[in-house]
Order: sequence, then structure tokens, then C-alpha cells
Amino acid sequence: MEQHKTKITSRSISQSGLPQDYKKAIAEYIWNGFDAKASLIELNYSSNEMGHIFDFSISDNGEGIRIDTIDETFGHFLDSQKSSTFDNDGFIKGKKGKGRFSFSLFANKAVWQTRFKTDDNKVLQYDIEINKSSQDNFGINNKIVLKDKQTGTKVTFEEIHALTSDLLERHDFEEFLASEFGWFLFLNKEKEYSLQINGVDVDYWNIIGDFEEFDVDFGEFKFIVSFLRWNKKIGDKYYYYLLNDNLKEVHRKHTSFNNKAIDFHHSVYIESDFFNDFVCTKDDNLVLNFAGKNQESIEYKQLIRKLNLFVFEKEKQFIREQQAEQLILNYHSKNIFPRFRNNSYEKYRQKDLETVVKELYCIQPKIFQGLKEQQSKTLVGFLNLLLDSEQREHVLEIIDKIVKLSDEERELLAKSLKKTNFSNITKLISLLENRFQVINIIKSLVFDHDKFATERDHIQKVIENNYWLFGEQYHLASSDKNFEIALSNYLTIIEKGEKITAKIDDKKKLKRADIFICKQIEVPDSTTNEYNIEENIIVELKRPSVIIGKEQFSQVEDYLRFIKNEPRFNSQLRKWKFILIGKKVDDFIESKYESQKDKGKRYLVEGVKNYEIYAMTWDDIFRIFESRHKHLINKLEFKNSIIEGLEEKGIVFSLETANELTEIAIN
Repeated sequence: MEQHKTKITSRSISQSGLPQDYKKAIAEYIWNGFDAKASLIELNYSSNEMGHIFDFSISDNGEGIRIDTIDETFGHFLDSQKSSTFDNDGFIKGKKGKGRFSFSLFANKAVWQTRFKTDDNKVLQYDIEINKSSQDNFGINNKIVLKDKQTGTKVTFEEIHALTSDLLERHDFEEFLASEFGWFLFLNKEKEYSLQINGVDVDYWNIIGDFEEFDVDFGEFKFIVSFLRWNKKIGDKYYYYLLNDNLKEVHRKHTSFNNKAIDFHHSVYIESDFFNDFVCTKDDNLVLNFAGKNQESIEYKQLIRKLNLFVFEKEKQFIREQQAEQLILNYHSKNIFPRFRNNSYEKYRQKDLETVVKELYCIQPKIFQGLKEQQSKTLVGFLNLLLDSEQREHVLEIIDKIVKLSDEERELLAKSLKKTNFSNITKLISLLENRFQVINIIKSLVFDHDKFATERDHIQKVIENNYWLFGEQYHLASSDKNFEIALSNYLTIIEKGEKITAKIDDKKKLKRADIFICKQIEVPDSTTNEYNIEENIIVELKRPSVIIGKEQFSQVEDYLRFIKNEPRFNSQLRKWKFILIGKKVDDFIESKYESQKDKGKRYLVEGVKNYEIYAMTWDDIFRIFESRHKHLINKLEFKNSIIEGLEEKGIVFSLETANELTEIAIN
């Protein structure tokens, strides 16, 4: 065996930054094959049931390793002969010559059987051998001239350690290969490049999150563009790959959309005969005096400008659909967003803030990156204050001072702020129209048709679909059903599970609640920051002809006792409110108001531990509604536009306008 010595020691090789991950070590040999102009790389191994690998090899159909330059290839380290041809021959991964030593991570010996074509058109085959214990030496033997003209290299790893078959069979290994080589395989797909494991192609399409192909025409030239967004970080930077009509790469240019740490992994491939005589100059500002094309060509500049806009939109789409939505979810889970009350106005405010945060993130993600939790809360709280004030238009100006925005980013943000405002105004006008109309209908039923209106045929039908009158997100537990059924429905609602049947051992269970609606919310515990209180609200509505007095109060007391005696509701962390509503209250209820006056809670008629009973008139309900919605209108920045829109529909804030709408609704 011929012995050759490298120009570096084994110790230096081991300390040179070789891969410390078996996946990356194997990738080095695959890249060596592609560097040698191979179109097929095959990983083959066999093992026993215990996972021990009997044999493992990586072969390619490339040009092979020339023996007459072996001392300049295997004999050099961190200075491969490939590097001298890098600029002229396109992409070369193994410029440093380190890949051949990567086997030492998982094997004690590597043998290359290589075939190359000599100058006299013969094919010479020989073996190269390197041992882990003496990596500064390599041996050559088994030289033979072949009749077969096929060239290529097969590297076999012997005395394998720290590598088992289960590592090669794992999904993340194939996924790594797809990420590392997918962009390169796609680049050479027309040449039918392939990477196989035991005869099965590595499917890089599995890690493609988005793919779009389209044509661009500039003058006489047609450019075929293929855009890929990868789900994983790829083994290359993010480039525009320029290919001539033979699909050979003539140049690559950074897309410039890879510096924001947002996992927008992408590649763009452009095929055109425009690149047949394209020569990339070293300096974008330098125009060489030749007949071909370069970066200063008008078509090239137009192409890059269009592609930049396209990739910019793709990036924004990716951020909006995936990362921005995840940001909102994370902010909610970490309580970054301020607490909003559970009513329509607060919901619009919350949606507006979420939309602006998402749009800001899409336009300039680094505004939100690298922030600690408290910093995120401060930023979002600051935005919320601006959006809910007359200073809304200054969001753009302030953000521009925090992070310098481009003209395009500034324009996009300005449009987003206007768009969210207009959308909210439109939705709010529609909401208020509907709600004021419902209120006027109920007013007419209660005040004008009190002798005829019943809870079953009139009040009930209106309230069943309009629980917002008493607050947001109510559920109908029952209407005109006995209390055992009502309680069963109620348990099913608040437990959010399968149907629950409650059994009440009391003859009063057959009493029927006119309308029984409920809501379950959580409020902070006033005695400690450690817990939240589950607050349950039950509303009993009475027909207009009924005056609330002792009898109605006793009925609600029965409900309270039923709830109190139910073992599932004994926790001190549950609070119960019972609200009784009718057209009038009598002296009995008035006296109850006085007895509870010292507790400072309007409408309270009884309060024991976690249980409270309130009595309210319909007029109280209407006044609360009008007050709450006037506040909503006055709080919004574009209140004039909203009020004008309502007035155009015939809706104004006075009781006098009720009659016309009521008559229309009843008839």
C-alpha cells in the first residue's frame, strides 16, 4: 500500500471544528458527492435486530477522485483544491476539505473506492484508506483499469461505533437530509438529482410549506419563477438562484428577507435564456465592458424589483397566518394583553388592539422580538392607550421612532390603522342598530302592551336571542320548565360536558321559572391574589303585569336554597347572584332595599355569604343599557361618524323614538 501524509497532524484534525452531530457528519460525504458533480447519492446500510450496523456506505456517480492530484486533495486540509474552482464552477460545498475526516465521529476507519476518467479516456479504480488513529496518513492500493466507463466514489465506514440503525431510521434524520439538501435537489430537479436511503428517495417535498410557480415577461425575455417556503431551516442561505436555459446556475443573489429571525425559510429559482450570457460583476456598481448582461441590465433590475415585492408579500402572508396568530395566542396565555371586560365595546377594543399588534408584527417583527414579559406588557399597554384615545394617529409616528420604518412599511401601517378603524365603525353601527331596535320592542311590550304581553308569548321570544341585555354570553337554561329540568340544563351548561340530570328531593321542584338564563364568569378574589372567584348569575324575568313583591322574592329564595343544598356548589370560590326583574316593585322590596343599604350595592335585597338576590325594574334595565351604550359611543374616536350613521337610520338617543320602531317590530 502506498503511504501518503497530509500536511497536518491528527491532533490538529480532531481540533479543527469537525461536525459533532452524526447527521452533519454524514451530510459532509453527501456534499462531497454532489461537489463531484454526482446526480445520485446512495446511503446504504444493514443491521441486526439489536440495531448494530454491519455495513454502512455512501456512494455517488460523480467524477471520482483523480489519483494524479491526490496529494493536493486528500493531502491538504482546510485548503481544498475545489476552492480554486469555486467562482467558475458554481456551487461547491466542500471547499475546506474537512468532510473526508468526519467519519471519526462514528467509525474508526473509512475506505474510498473511487473511479475516475484519465486523460487517455480510461477509467482507473483505486482505494483510499484513512484510520482514525492516524488521520494524518492515508494509503492507496488496489489500482485497476476498468472497461466500464462509469465513474464515481463509494466510501465505506468500518468499525462503526456511536451509530445505530435506529438513528438512521428516525424521522428527524430524513427530515434533516430533506432540509439540508432539498433546495439543492429542487435546483437540479430537471437533471433528476436524487438522494436515497437504502434505495428510497428522500422526499424533500414533505418540508415545503408553500410553493408557487409563475412567469414574468420583460421585453423579449421570459422568466420562469419558482418560489418555495420551507418548513425547516435549510442547508443554504436564502437566495435567488439564476439559471440559464440549460438549467445551470450562473449566479445567486441574497433575497434580503433572511435577517429578521422569523423562520421565513425560502428559496427562489428563476429560469431564463436571459442568463445564457449573464456575467456577475464583483461590484454591483461596476459595469464591465462586454456584450453580455450583468446586474446593471434593465431586465435584471426589473426582475429583482418584482421578485422583492413578491417575496415581501409572501413573508407578510407567512407572518400574518402563522407567526402573528401565534404571537396573539402567546400574549393571551401570558396575560400580556390588558384585561378587557366582557361586553361588546370591550370586545371591539380587544379586536382592534389584536389587529394592530398583528399588523405591526407583520410589517416589522423585531419590534416585538427579544422583549421580556414586562416589556411586552408595557408595549402592548402603550398601544392600547393610544388606540383608545385621540392620539391614535400618532401610533405610526411613535413606532417609526422606535424602529426606523421604510416608506413602504410606513404606508402599510397607516393603511392598517385606517382599515381597522373603518371596520370597527361599520360593525358598531350595525350592532347598535340591532340593539336599539330590540330595546324599543321590549319597551313597547312592557309599557304599552302590559295587559296583553306574557313572558311565554312575548317577553320570552324577544329575550331568548338577546341575552346581551343583561350582559354578554348568557345561556338559556330553560323557559317555562320546572326547576329540576332548569337545574339539569344549568349544570350541563356550566360544566361544559355531557348532559347532566339533576335530582331534587323537594316537592317545590315542579315550580316553573318563567325564563331562567345563566352566565358563568371568573372575577378576582378580593381577599387574595391567589384565586379567582367563579361568579354564577341567574336571572328570573317576570311578565309586565306582575309586580315584584314577597311572593316573587320567595320564589327566588327557593332557587337559592336549591343551589345552596347542591353539594357540587359548596365551594367558597363560587359566588351566586340572583336577579329578579319586573315592571314594578312593591313596598316589601323597597323595605328590603333599605335593609341592605349599608352594603353599598344598588338593587340588592338579600345577601348571605356567597349568595345575593337583586330586584330590578325594566326601567332600571333600560337606563343601564342606555348609559352603557352612550358611554360606548362617547369613548370611540370616530363618535361623530357613528352618530351620523345612526341618525341616518332614524336612531337617536331618546325614548321618544321608541314608538315607531316598536310598531314596525310588533307588526
